[in-house]
Amino acid sequence: MAASICFQEQIEIPFVRSLGEFRAWATSDDCPDKARIDYVAGRIEVDMSPEDLYTHGNLKTRLITVLGTLLEETDLGEPFSDCTRISSPEADLSSEPDIVVILHESLETGRVRLVPKASGEPDRYVEFEGTPDLVVEIVSDGSVVKDTQRLPEAYWRAGIPEFWLADARGGELVFRIHRPGSAGYEPAPSDSEGFQYSAVFNQWFRLLRRRRRTGRWAYVLERKQSR
Repeated sequence: MAASICFQEQIEIPFVRSLGEFRAWATSDDCPDKARIDYVAGRIEVDMSPEDLYTHGNLKTRLITVLGTLLEETDLGEPFSDCTRISSPEADLSSEPDIVVILHESLETGRVRLVPKASGEPDRYVEFEGTPDLVVEIVSDGSVVKDTQRLPEAYWRAGIPEFWLADARGGELVFRIHRPGSAGYEPAPSDSEGFQYSAVFNQWFRLLRRRRRTGRWAYVLERKQSR
């Protein structure tokens, strides 16, 4: 009889021998939606930490709002967030990034493929397979090593052209845009004003924050056109 893993007595994960078996379970009705569960190079990682309202949730909302508006204005593609699964057999990876950007061209050329629900219902999909154009991870207390080491390495192996990392937990706001190098991701070009270049959008971005009248953080993702 195959064994299963019970995580914190709340989530039961069946024993899987491969990425394919994990994906079959992760996209089924048996997979719970109360945790982020990633498969990275044969390792299953479960994050059940509640999302911090202002150093994670509010920041994610601001980023996807700006990116969504930009993608709508340019008709380049679509942003996705929260429980959007991407899988790359080449990188032995199946994860749910905080934000994913898929350009229309990537779907049209087959660089990214929509995986239908097992039911076969029209226009119902459960994950993206292939190479998304951009992924964003926002660091939380329980995901520091995963977000800063294991996932970037896996995203690079998957050939993802751009990786953004944000960390708003400390006194200094961290925001970095990365592009693929020969042995991993490297910092994207930046200018004297702190803007960083995004090849996906062909624009420059800078993330700032300020205190609201309530004392809570408000985030601003500024952008400017390439000259």
